[in-house]
Amino acid sequence: MAKPWSPIGFTLDLEKGIIMSYIDDNKLAWEEAFENRYPGWGEGVADKLANQYLPFFSEDMADELKALNLQGKTIAQFACNNGRELLSAMQLGPEYGYGFDIAENFLNQGREIAEKIGRKNVEFVAGNLLDIDKKYNNTFDLIFFTIGAIPWFENLCDLFSVVLRCLKPGGKLLIQDFHPFVDMLLMPGEEGYDPLNKLKMGYSYFRSEPWIENKGMGYISPQYQSKTFTSFTHTLSAIINSLIKSGITIRKFNEYDYDLGMIDELDGKGFPLSFILMAEKPSSEGDLLPS
Repeated sequence: MAKPWSPIGFTLDLEKGIIMSYIDDNKLAWEEAFENRYPGWGEGVADKLANQYLPFFSEDMADELKALNLQGKTIAQFACNNGRELLSAMQLGPEYGYGFDIAENFLNQGREIAEKIGRKNVEFVAGNLLDIDKKYNNTFDLIFFTIGAIPWFENLCDLFSVVLRCLKPGGKLLIQDFHPFVDMLLMPGEEGYDPLNKLKMGYSYFRSEPWIENKGMGYISPQYQSKTFTSFTHTLSAIINSLIKSGITIRKFNEYDYDLGMIDELDGKGFPLSFILMAEKPSSEGDLLPS
C-alpha cells in the first residue's frame, strides 16, 4: 500500500510516525530493489565494456556524445545507476568522469565494474542530486542524464539549477529519455491494458499527480511488495521551460519514433517515443565544447 502523498513532496510513515521526503523513500526503494535483483543482473556489463564500443547508448545518443569531442574533458552522469553508461562514455577519452546516484549499492557495483575493466579515472558519489556538494561547482564540461532519470524529480527547476552551477561556463547538458507521450499509454500488468491495442490511452498527458509504485523495479527485479517508489510525469513544455527558467540555453531538441526499452512494438510507426535534448551553460568566454 502506498503511503499518503503530500503535494510538497513528503510522505508520512504511519508505522514510525516520521516525515520523509520522496527522495529519501526512493533511496530506500532503489537499494531494496538492488538487493532483490535478478540473479546475475549487471554482471555482464564489464565484458561489454571491454569488448564493445559505446555500449548502452542508442546510435543517436552515441553520435551526440562523439560530436562533443570529450577528449581531456571532465564529465558527469547524474542518476548514473550502476555506472554502465558513464563507463561507456569514458571510451571517448575524458580526463575524468563522475557518477552521482542516490543508491549506495548500485554505485558499489559501478566501482566493481570499473575495477574489472581497469578504469581508474572515474569516481562514484552517493547522495541526493539536489544537494550535490558545492565543491563540484563549475566543474563539468558535460553533464548527462539517460533513460528514466529526470522523472524521479518533482521540481525540474531545482534539478536544472544544480546542473547549471556544476557545469563550467560553456559546458553542455545532454538528456536522452522516454518521450512524455509514453506516459499516456497503459503498460502490461496495468488494469485495462489490451495486448491487441498497444496504443490504448490510460492517462492524461498533463497528469499532475505522482506515480506511486510498490511492486519492485521491473527491469531489475521480479515483482515483490516493495518500499515506495515515487516518480513524476513532465510534459515537454515543463522540461523546456524549466531549463529556460534555470538559465540554461537550449541548443538542440530531437524527437524519435523508437522506444528505449518499454514498448518496442511501436518502433518506426510514427509515434513520439523518445527524445534527445542538448543545452548549454552560457559563457562569456566562449564555448568549452563545440556546439
